[in-house]
Amino acid sequence: MLKRTKKLALNSKFLRFFLIPTVLFSTPFINNIQNAKAGLEFQWDQNSGHRRLKWLQKQNKKNFRNTIYFFLRPFDRNSDLLKINLAVPKSFKSTLKKEKISFCKVKIGGFESRTKCLEDIPADIEINTDESSLRSINIYPYKPIPSNKESYAIVLKVNNPRKSGLYQFHSYGQQKGQSISTYLGSWTIVID
Repeated sequence: MLKRTKKLALNSKFLRFFLIPTVLFSTPFINNIQNAKAGLEFQWDQNSGHRRLKWLQKQNKKNFRNTIYFFLRPFDRNSDLLKINLAVPKSFKSTLKKEKISFCKVKIGGFESRTKCLEDIPADIEINTDESSLRSINIYPYKPIPSNKESYAIVLKVNNPRKSGLYQFHSYGQQKGQSISTYLGSWTIVID
């Protein structure tokens, strides 16, 4: 019996000596495996009035230079739009400059093609910052955005924030013949 316990103790020391360093040494190599990009989007409350809109970002790493396309597809707008408001979340701490914001008619890419702006839409762009650090971008196109079969995009060229997380942008549009803006939908951006 004593011989058997000595043998088990010797085997466990042997395993600890070889197994633990092997696991510790191989852990950094396991972390370098590419992250799986799942096609899953998380919204806070699916049953409320939130409406998911399509978006594309070129880079999702924190502190990297990024181009974000916020799409307004034909079925995202019911009638001609006179004004578009993009509500920027408080936690999205990045410098917004008018020169780096544009509005364009866009071709949404897919498997075989890339997303690109087809035509820049002339518009006045205004960045609002409240005292409570709420920010919004107002876009006033020179001509109303028609409710046709064309897709449009708000394009932001920004540096990603230092903190990773989910950032939910909301859009509101003032339709032709109305004096107030109505909710169009939300985009949820992921920064790793």
